[in-house]
Amino acid sequence: MNNEKLKQQILSYALLVLGSALFAIGDVMFVNPYHLAPGGVYGLANVFNALWGWKISVSGIAMDIPLLIIGTIILGPKFGIKTIISVILIPVFTYILESTWGYAPVIHGGSVVADTQSALYYIAKDGSQSWFMPDMVLNTIVSGLIYGVAIGVIFRAGATSGGSDIISMIIHKYTKISLGTLVMVVDSLISLTTLIAFEDIRLPIYSILLIYIEGKVIDLVVEGVKSYKTAFVVTDKIEEVRNFILKDLDRSGTVFTGSGLYQGAERKMIYVTLNRSDLVKLKANLRFLDPNAFVNVIESSEIMGNGFKALPTE
Repeated sequence: MNNEKLKQQILSYALLVLGSALFAIGDVMFVNPYHLAPGGVYGLANVFNALWGWKISVSGIAMDIPLLIIGTIILGPKFGIKTIISVILIPVFTYILESTWGYAPVIHGGSVVADTQSALYYIAKDGSQSWFMPDMVLNTIVSGLIYGVAIGVIFRAGATSGGSDIISMIIHKYTKISLGTLVMVVDSLISLTTLIAFEDIRLPIYSILLIYIEGKVIDLVVEGVKSYKTAFVVTDKIEEVRNFILKDLDRSGTVFTGSGLYQGAERKMIYVTLNRSDLVKLKANLRFLDPNAFVNVIESSEIMGNGFKALPTE
């Protein structure tokens, strides 16, 4: 057990390093050159860099550390050592990229010499402005994918990236507004700073689109690609349906006894969670097992326990 825990810890810290490095790559090479601000302190750091040339890494950690301290004072010791490490690793990798790569875009339609009307600029390593033709849609998609994988991996490691999430948690404590709603509001407000700074309506729109893509990818990384459905089957042929689930689908479930709302007749109901293919088999065979069965199928975002995802060890 100790060896298994040690392996899990080594893996989690390796994921933490990987996620922090990917986040820095996505921010410096893809998000920053396009003047996007997809929420968080690094969204603001990108705006500061484009306006005044401040290093993203310095601005990021200068905002993250006070937020961690304030969050700990107000919310208590919610932030573990892994979150603190993440807050340190991200600016370290960002600084390395700033110093070696600069802020040049990876995705672009070529350099611009004269006509800058449809172009964007980035701050070169020597402090000068260099212009390029943007490919906003492709860059936004790629940025969302990289950000999503990066933050999803950090979450899988048992950490968070800190930043504006702490602001949302503090507001949530005093207002009781949904934390998810607050995160969206705070990140959207940060995205709107690009409109104020650059007077380009495209930038906050693409930033919010990036946030949406990022969120979907985070769900895939954290939850996996498996899709499960939970079925509630009310049937008078309880043994026939039960045997089909146990023997043909090799699944288990739970049987409840209830009474109908209209006539008060006692009925049996099976609660079972299945993957998509097994659900198709169940629905197809219910026509023969009990044509009068009542079935309610709902999405299951996460299933833990025997036969599914293992319960967390910590």
